[in-house]
Amino acid sequence: MTQFAKNARAATEALRELFDPTPLQLNDHLSSRYGAEIWLKREDLTPVRSYKLRGAFNAMRKAIAAGKTTFVCASAGNHAQGMAYACRHFGVKGTIFMPVTTPQQKIDKTRTFGGDAIEVRLTGDYFDRTLAAAQEFCATAGAHFLSPFDDEDVIEGQASVAVEMLEQMDGVPDLVILPVGGGGLSAGITSYFTEASPNTEFLYVEPAGGASLTAALAEGAPVTLKRVNNFVDGAAVARIGARTFDRLRHVDPAQVRLAPEDRVCITMLDMLNVEGIVLEPAGA
Repeated sequence: MTQFAKNARAATEALRELFDPTPLQLNDHLSSRYGAEIWLKREDLTPVRSYKLRGAFNAMRKAIAAGKTTFVCASAGNHAQGMAYACRHFGVKGTIFMPVTTPQQKIDKTRTFGGDAIEVRLTGDYFDRTLAAAQEFCATAGAHFLSPFDDEDVIEGQASVAVEMLEQMDGVPDLVILPVGGGGLSAGITSYFTEASPNTEFLYVEPAGGASLTAALAEGAPVTLKRVNNFVDGAAVARIGARTFDRLRHVDPAQVRLAPEDRVCITMLDMLNVEGIVLEPAGA
């Protein structure tokens, strides 16, 4: 077993302090429509309604073990909520920078998850400015910067999804379909499956208005998109991470699919009306 696989298993075990494995559910509606057994890994059922808690928790527990007690991140949503929850769990302090354009609901949820352990600072009218402010503050405060995806400990934490999937199935899946934003989830799951189930195939789906993996594969290195459609906010990333792309650079461009934003809307409505499942755009 590689060190990455061992670390992913250790992260999965440690996560049991926070929540039980999220269910892997056979979906009859989609299975009937497409003539296949389609299973959904319900990451919308974590305590913060996304998988981002996994990576934030794993990176934070390792940093705390190394003596860090204060943390900083920049995020407009899921990563902020994951870090806030982890800060309260560990009893450490966190400062979370969010764009001034962040919906009030997301700000309120972040504060609810973090309680007295975190401070939210609204800075910058788009994410690049928010990120720059967070990194500047982090340097002056001597805090630990918690990346949303471009960090090996975060990638290991997201790989816990793959560990749970293989524990929950009788066999191994023929095909795994993954959303791609900054690449943390897709890099983690792909890396774990490469060892644990090498015959499993992959498709990678990214929003048409934020195709950072497609651009990176064409260039052979991460590139910054000139413009991004922010509707799929959980995956609308202008530049895929350097570390995550290192784990995905072998991907055949034919394995990548672009999801038009209007189709994402249709899927969200379909899953709500038929299944009663409330999906955010990146999950859809």
